[in-house]
Amino acid sequence: MLLLKYMSDFSQRLLSEIEYIGLNRKEFAAKAGIKKRALDAYLGAQQSMPPADVAVKIASVLGVSVEYLVTGKEYQKSIDISGYIQFKDILDDLAVLPENIFTPIKAVIKSFAESERKNTPPLN
Repeated sequence: MLLLKYMSDFSQRLLSEIEYIGLNRKEFAAKAGIKKRALDAYLGAQQSMPPADVAVKIASVLGVSVEYLVTGKEYQKSIDISGYIQFKDILDDLAVLPENIFTPIKAVIKSFAESERKNTPPLN
């Protein structure tokens, strides 16, 4: 793995992710819809960066973000909390409870929620 030492961070992350999903370079290139020659350029001594549209294809097949491949930082998706505003007062109250009181309440809520999920038919 001496080659990894000389590769760019992008190339290292790309190779690592390809190995993680268990494909060889030829299989991965086909799945991503790119030429193996181009993939070899991204992984090889040239350490070229793919154009944005190709990077999106590569990231999609790998199940990671382009941002991760380029920077190594995980993409932070913003969470829409508008549906949870109705629970703000409950959350505020739970936040001040000591652990010995909070833990059993959490267990009860989880138990009721699991029971409710089992009784709800799946969406088709």
